[in-house]
Amino acid sequence: MVAAANLVEVAALVGDTARATILAALMDGRAFTGSELAFLAHVSRPTASEHLAKLVNARLITVTKKRRYRYYRIASPLVASMLESIKAVAAIEVPPRYQPRSAKEDALRYARTCYDHLAGRLGVAIADALVANGSIVLTADGGEVTAAGITFLHEFGADLSPNPGRRIFCRPCLDWSERRYHLAGRVGAEICRHCMKLGWLTRERDTRAVRITAAGRRGLRDTFGIDC
Repeated sequence: MVAAANLVEVAALVGDTARATILAALMDGRAFTGSELAFLAHVSRPTASEHLAKLVNARLITVTKKRRYRYYRIASPLVASMLESIKAVAAIEVPPRYQPRSAKEDALRYARTCYDHLAGRLGVAIADALVANGSIVLTADGGEVTAAGITFLHEFGADLSPNPGRRIFCRPCLDWSERRYHLAGRVGAEICRHCMKLGWLTRERDTRAVRITAAGRRGLRDTFGIDC
């Protein structure tokens, strides 16, 4: 009964349109202020504060105070994984509702962040490339980096040194738009981090979409064999 009650509580929190929009905005792993989230959710600042307080109390997001601002972010990769799974179920299992495609949605489908790793066509293409060159073995049950993969990713610049944390090392994440797997876990996060560091990708404003730069197109082609 306790587990069922907890499930109902979390579902109710996520089921509100404004809160769902706030959580979706935080899905790129960055921290936002309450005012920024109020703007993105199209609600007033006081209303956003009420929603944020409920999400913090439920431990779905965390808040950090810096000077006179409060910054909110997703509480953990587990919460991000839950939200992405809900989007995947909604995209695959729920009867589709007609909605005209927009440039913003097309950008999200092409390349976006899913918490701290890459998703969309780009994320799936990178996962496919790593499977094809023998760097990883990826199934619905989990992911494994091969010895050749460790060497390949190290040469690419990913930091895969031992980490005492509990972060899953390599796992598949079902992509809600492509309906196939992209790469999550520490490996996925490191690939995303280093692509950003190299200037291959830049974040788009007020969205999880990322843009591939000219250097990124060359780098992704030369490193992963991906033509973007």
